[in-house]
Amino acid sequence: MSAASAESRISLVIVDDSPGSLELLSSALAHDGLSIFTAQDPEEGIEMIYREHPQIVLTDLVMPGMTGLEVLERVVEFDPSIDVVLMTAHYSSESAVEAIRKGASDYLNKPVPLAVLRERISKLMDEARRRQKLLAVDSGVREDAQFEGMIGKSAAIWETFARIRRVAPHFRTILVTGQTGTGKELAARALHSLSPVSKGRFVVLNCSAVVETLFESELFGHVRGAFTGANQDKMGLFEFADKGTIFLDEIGDMPLGTQAKLLRTLQNQEVLRVGSLTPRKVDARVIAATHRDLRDAVAAKTFREDLFYRLSMVEIDVPSLEERKEDIPLLTSYFVERFSNQFHKQIRGITQRAQIVLARHNWPGNVRELENVIGHASMMVLGDMIDVADLPDYLRFPARSGSGPAPVVEAGGDSFEEHEKRLVRDALARAEGNQSRAARELRIGRDALRYKMKKHGLL
Repeated sequence: MSAASAESRISLVIVDDSPGSLELLSSALAHDGLSIFTAQDPEEGIEMIYREHPQIVLTDLVMPGMTGLEVLERVVEFDPSIDVVLMTAHYSSESAVEAIRKGASDYLNKPVPLAVLRERISKLMDEARRRQKLLAVDSGVREDAQFEGMIGKSAAIWETFARIRRVAPHFRTILVTGQTGTGKELAARALHSLSPVSKGRFVVLNCSAVVETLFESELFGHVRGAFTGANQDKMGLFEFADKGTIFLDEIGDMPLGTQAKLLRTLQNQEVLRVGSLTPRKVDARVIAATHRDLRDAVAAKTFREDLFYRLSMVEIDVPSLEERKEDIPLLTSYFVERFSNQFHKQIRGITQRAQIVLARHNWPGNVRELENVIGHASMMVLGDMIDVADLPDYLRFPARSGSGPAPVVEAGGDSFEEHEKRLVRDALARAEGNQSRAARELRIGRDALRYKMKKHGLL
């Protein structure tokens, strides 16, 4: 076997006290790229896991001497990157959530259809291979660092990816937390995409953008004549999201009165339109998101404690960019390509000194701020490489805000037109009027330079 094939080989340990189940599972999951080890005794299984260091563990939940949850806890303590799948003939959503909160990758109900089991294990094998590859490839390669529209290879973001993948098949309500600009809506869309209702609608409500008096009508709908201006019946967003997912962004800004009615909707799975006496059944998964600390809001009596606990049975935190700075090159590369296409420019990348400026910044606006910075630079750049001069002034001159020494770069106007005119004029001055030399310095064609000179009255 070659070194490459050995590296990509995946190991699976199966722990089940039934010899028949072990034989059936081993036979059903046999695969050229998969090494399977089995243990009938949980303690023996743990020793095997320590020895073989597999990427995947498949274990029964109810076994003599040690439960599957205890096996899970031992595996997570040994190596949290190992994917653990639990199987049980006594499925309940409560035990599924408990298993996932403890770190399980999946939770299957016995008897597990073999086709379903093969599919789940195959996906975990693919994920394990992607992780192996990420450790070996250059940081600029981002195809294998993408997860449902999110990008990253840092330990912090991969932990978020793993939790999303584990929770998505089972959640009814979930709370996504993180600073503004970290990508909470992307996390919500990933949860929806991987859920059993992925073919249903994904409905978004930004709670901070709704007028307080219209909150209930927006969420639950109203009937004709319920209030002034209610000229016809209106469906609320919960009904619109039936058989799908509703995403309540900035849930901390929801009024207390609406919080009480939201709690009732979550408990009873029904809505009552404003002005109506007849409840309507709804079946929608709910993802709430906030940049606030809702525990502080509960203590301050601005957020209902019972609603908080209802929403936060499972909580997913999206890390700040400061916590995953190693992802900045990946994200920068992605945004450069995106804006290059959007602005119809041939931008090859970003210079090393510009990368250093990005790495030194603390990114209070997180990924959204980085996106805006690269969008600005992609618009401003005249050549095919983004440089320090193309970055916004607050990054080029951090000393003005007391955040560090300023790079030695000449200041310019804030607008695109002023910036472009200054760059062309300065390049011509340094080239002593030689248009060919100025064009080479700006990394643009001579015709493009003459067009810009004419545009700005420099001819």
